Amino acid sequence: MEEKDDLIQERRKKLKRLRDAGIDPYGSRFAVKDMASDIYKKYGNTGKADLESKSESCTIAGRIIALRDFGKAAFAHIQDSSGKIQVYLRKDIVGEGFDILKNLDIGDIVGLKGKLFRTKTDELTVEVKDAVLLCKSLRPLPEKWHGLKDIETRYRQRYVDLIVNPQVREMFFKRSKLLRAIRTFLDSRGFIEVETPMMHQIPGGATARPFKTRHKALGIDLYLRIAPELYLKKLLVGGYEKVYELNRNFRNEGISTKHNPEFTMLEFYIAYSDYNYLMEFTEEFIAYLCRETVAELRVPFGDRGEIIDLTPPWPRLSMKDAMEKNGVSPDVFIDIEMAREFAVKNSIDIDKKATHGKILDEIFKEKVEPKLIQPVFIVDYPVELSPLAKRKKDDSQLVERFELFIGAREVANAFSELNDPDEQRERFLKQVEARNMGDDEANLPDEDFIRALEYGMPPAAGEGIGIDRLLMIFTGAASIRDVMLFPQLKPEQ
Repeated sequence: MEEKDDLIQERRKKLKRLRDAGIDPYGSRFAVKDMASDIYKKYGNTGKADLESKSESCTIAGRIIALRDFGKAAFAHIQDSSGKIQVYLRKDIVGEGFDILKNLDIGDIVGLKGKLFRTKTDELTVEVKDAVLLCKSLRPLPEKWHGLKDIETRYRQRYVDLIVNPQVREMFFKRSKLLRAIRTFLDSRGFIEVETPMMHQIPGGATARPFKTRHKALGIDLYLRIAPELYLKKLLVGGYEKVYELNRNFRNEGISTKHNPEFTMLEFYIAYSDYNYLMEFTEEFIAYLCRETVAELRVPFGDRGEIIDLTPPWPRLSMKDAMEKNGVSPDVFIDIEMAREFAVKNSIDIDKKATHGKILDEIFKEKVEPKLIQPVFIVDYPVELSPLAKRKKDDSQLVERFELFIGAREVANAFSELNDPDEQRERFLKQVEARNMGDDEANLPDEDFIRALEYGMPPAAGEGIGIDRLLMIFTGAASIRDVMLFPQLKPEQ
């Protein structure tokens, strides 16, 4: 720490010298005309003689990430958002601007104009004619930023992580490509993108604990949304037939490699459809997104060299069959006591007041979910776990719902939407009973949503896809924090 403080003080001395010399260490506008990657694309194969004869010029700006000073000349590497390129500064060419070099450090941001040439080692290089300092860096970049010992620092100081780790920058270029591909796919199929409120008077649309806030002017409590579902289905009532929203959800839950309290969710709804159609749609959709994001359908998983193959079609398996296939006795579906007994024998932590459906869900998470590596649709969930989904016609205890699992993670949740207002009201009342029994994640009744259903909502299917988890699958990321620019962390000590 003392060594770092000394380096900062040395940089502050250089800052003072620059100011004393009348040089602004925090410059203003600089007209960038070229990016490093574009220069390589255009001139990467141009030979030394051709470069000299054409005298190709360029204007670049970026951060110094390497610097070798040879007295009257210096080599440096400049990094912009597209990549890096070598530059050459010589006193007799740069002139007075060369004096700035003596007060430059790795990390400083500069603007440069010059012509391209190749060095003796044949490296494409910019011979600088004009140099301007755009920002003096006061903190030295870390020499060694990799490794688990610095993992929390990398998340906490993502701005430094992005500077020194090209693979991290690439991750978030891929995230941008994924978001763009989502919109392209849905827009091309007749969907419209909408925006619904982020603050709700009644938290609904999912089973989760909300964040609570207070609106002083209205004198009411509001909740950061846990899902946009009910608002989007109101738009189906209003006459839209294909809608989607790509935005943030907030859930007051723990932080782990799979969970962050603030995350990105895509939700979309299709009128006159059902969950069977959505499974085929989802296969096509996610395969398209994967190709657009990482250019292939076979992606790495884990640290043992496993591969996930996202090539459709994907198998479909009922929740009950999936549990039996993984050693769970079918007796757990008969009644709650058998389910509770199985959970206790298998050291599965359940609340004493947990309902039958909740116990089944916990057993599934413990015994089945970790084994679902290749993509699979788990279908037909108990009604109790799905208060907004339509019942199956051949089994009224189950609903037309699926969850898509890939890489031992739930990636998507979808169902045929319940559009019977009377049954929806009954489901809400059962959720109130569950809440009174201690389930603080149970849905609250939303009378305005019931009123909307009474006007008539067409048969429809809807789906939510966790974008952060999807990107984890595509890129082989081990933690949700690796695909979020600024994940939530404990306060810095």
